[in-house]
Amino acid sequence: MKSVYSFTMVAALLSCNLHFQHATASDIYLSEPFTQDPIGTGGWNVHGDPSLFKWDEARHNLSVVWDSSRPNSYFHHPIGTTLTRSNDFMLGFDLRLSQVEIGTHSGMPLTFQFSIGLLNLSEAITPDFLRGTGYTAPDLLEFTYFPDSGFGATVAPTIISSANDYNSGGFTYPLELSTGAVYHVEMRFIAAEQRLVTRVLQDGKPFGPINDAQLGSSFSNFAVDQLAIMSYSDGGQDPMWAGSIHAEGIIDNLVLITPPPVETHRGGFSRNTWQTSVLSHSGWSYQLERSEDLARWTPVGVAIQGSGQSLTLSDPTPPAVSACYRVAARKE
Repeated sequence: MKSVYSFTMVAALLSCNLHFQHATASDIYLSEPFTQDPIGTGGWNVHGDPSLFKWDEARHNLSVVWDSSRPNSYFHHPIGTTLTRSNDFMLGFDLRLSQVEIGTHSGMPLTFQFSIGLLNLSEAITPDFLRGTGYTAPDLLEFTYFPDSGFGATVAPTIISSANDYNSGGFTYPLELSTGAVYHVEMRFIAAEQRLVTRVLQDGKPFGPINDAQLGSSFSNFAVDQLAIMSYSDGGQDPMWAGSIHAEGIIDNLVLITPPPVETHRGGFSRNTWQTSVLSHSGWSYQLERSEDLARWTPVGVAIQGSGQSLTLSDPTPPAVSACYRVAARKE
């Protein structure tokens, strides 16, 4: 199930009348194609039941069992920082299901979820972290799927805050994931809009659409520090609505990207030429963009590859009317 995908995230620094706003995200690029054993050599670890996660050496992917009768189990990798609602980031992965059954745990006949996403490890490994209660699983951002048990199969991009606040929206139903199909999932959190946008392809064709997850004004904050595949215990549920799941499948091509901070030293006119000086980062390209209405942006000049040093972007022919400039950093 090997595929090649191009990922782009943009961190913009807006400059109007010499006013600068600094992005706050860290420069992170985590890519896992599973071409080698991820445990030990790849920086991955397992909490809980290690039998649920098995690297396939021949096919270069990860076989996963989501079994809610087992304790909370995570195949996880540190991301090197803590992401919050102030950060832009993108999570991508491929998923192929081979088996999905619900009501597999005695006394829990309804649906239960499986998830892939981001968590806060120190909280997620505590004994009282129970996803099924709805109020004791803080600091999560995840792609969640509930198979149908009478209410419609549901795809639910979900964000839970440190105080167990939930996003609004995000539940899309009825929308069923089929066994045997290859799903490519991309989830982008846009800090400026406080919105999680999810796009899915099924065997290369658009699937959905998926409703956005929106953070409201009362949502406190989230703090996540691990990329993870989650197999949650079904413990702690209300007996009237208790569900369980046993699902099997393949995960491949995991990617997590956040844009680097766009740091400027100066910006202004020099002999009728607008110039902006930016501290660049290796592996990213930087493009000056201009707008006269803050709605439509036009690239100015060519993108310049970052080197870890300061670089200068300029517009030798600025418009006669007032304009705003921004610097976009992209990693593809």
